[in-house]
Amino acid sequence: MIIPKLHYITQGSSPKAHLDNIQKACTSGIELVQLRIKNVSEKKILKVATSAREITSHFQTRLIINDHYKIAKAVKADGVHLGKTDVCPTIARKHLFTWQIIGGTANTLQDCETLLSKDVDYISLGPFKFSTTKDQLSPILGLNGYTAIIEALKTETPIIGVGGIITEDVIDLLEAGVSGLAISGEITRNFNSIKKLNQLLRASATQEQRHSFK
Repeated sequence: MIIPKLHYITQGSSPKAHLDNIQKACTSGIELVQLRIKNVSEKKILKVATSAREITSHFQTRLIINDHYKIAKAVKADGVHLGKTDVCPTIARKHLFTWQIIGGTANTLQDCETLLSKDVDYISLGPFKFSTTKDQLSPILGLNGYTAIIEALKTETPIIGVGGIITEDVIDLLEAGVSGLAISGEITRNFNSIKKLNQLLRASATQEQRHSFK
């Protein structure tokens, strides 16, 4: 399965705000939404995830559920995204449908190697820089961190950059070797940024194709 290059990680002060933002992101052309709600009950997350699935299905947008693989299965989301302290991807894999994808969070080369050994479909590597969306932030990687890890890995598995990324960072991150980006704040502040981000990411894809035909 091809993993979209741009992921919107949801934000919102309430479940309704998350859903409103998903609607706006889908209307603005996002290809993948990761529903990330913290500090509410599983019952409430299931309810929000059910509504999120309805919205994303209408737009034929992919939906990934953060942390809760049982909810991802229940609402038939496209997959689950597992943080470093969540369930092991191999355990989640046994519970999910065969077509559902699993992404994992990584901060170091060792994290990436562990995730690859567990057959994840993509790795979300970060943080690129300081981000306010996480309570406990892992060490910041910067461009040099990405370049070093991606060169050492030499993997076909998509590496998605995450953490405080803004539109101006896209070209540099692509040059560092990431396959795509997961963005929260920049998109929530301005859903029109999705169009610009998609253009920058797609331009890189056409360049790659040109190179490979030489």
